[in-house]
Order: sequence, then C-alpha cells, then structure tokens
Amino acid sequence: MKSYSAKPAEIEKKWFVVDAQNVVLGRLAAEIAKILRGKHKPIYTPHIDTGDHVIVINAAQIRLTGNKGANKRFYWHTGYPGGIKNRTMDQILSGRHPERVLTKAVERMITRSPLGREQMRKLRVYGGIDHPHGAQQPESLDLGARNQKNRRSL
Repeated sequence: MKSYSAKPAEIEKKWFVVDAQNVVLGRLAAEIAKILRGKHKPIYTPHIDTGDHVIVINAAQIRLTGNKGANKRFYWHTGYPGGIKNRTMDQILSGRHPERVLTKAVERMITRSPLGREQMRKLRVYGGIDHPHGAQQPESLDLGARNQKNRRSL
C-alpha cells in the first residue's frame, strides 16, 4: 500500500472566524497553528500547504494565565548603543497593536521556512469585532467551548 500525498490542485481551502474573547493565548495559538498547517484534515501532507484561512477577532480581549501579563517581557534593540528596550505583555495588549501578541505566538508555532511563511499569510488578526472578510463567508469556530481550560474570565 502506498502513502497518500495531496496534490495542490485537490486541496480545498476554507475560511474560519475565531472569537478570541476570554480565550487563553497559548491554547488558542496552538489550535490556530494546527488549522493553518492543515493538520486537522485527513489529507494532511507535511510538504504541501493543506491548511485553511483563519480570521481572529477580539484579539485585544485575549487572556493570559498566571502572572504572564506582568512578568513576560518582549525585548528589541533600536540599533543604537544602549538601545535595548522592553515591554510587558499587558503593555502590548493595552497598546496600539494588541493583535501582535497572538500573531507572534502563532508564528513561533509554525515552521520557519518558505512553507511556514506561506501558511502565516493565511492568518488575519483584528483587535476588535469587525473584519473585512465577509465576502469569503467564513465559518464560525468556537475554540473556547472545546475545553473548559480554553476559556478564562476575570
């Protein structure tokens, strides 16, 4: 018996919309990465992009467990001497671009290769509830209801 290998012409790509309100960051990022890679499909092939498109709304209301909001820091360097800067996760979530937290979490779960970059182009993250992808008729996907640990409230 031969192993099945999906061809690019026979792959059907769907669109999913995920509400990230009160959902734990790591659990949500892991599920989104699985959908982007196509591991939820029976025709999954590691070297072909079999994944679907994912739209994430309400990324600003994402939840963190423990003290990660205050203790987890992101560092970058300006390029000048002594130019190392940092921000906590809470500062980023309350700032101008809260969607970057989820984007980086998913990006770090996807392979770092041309295939991974192609898969990351299918992720759209929005801080609010509005998104401009209504014409694609995305299916609603409730990841918070799959497991009680996925959803946290204040």
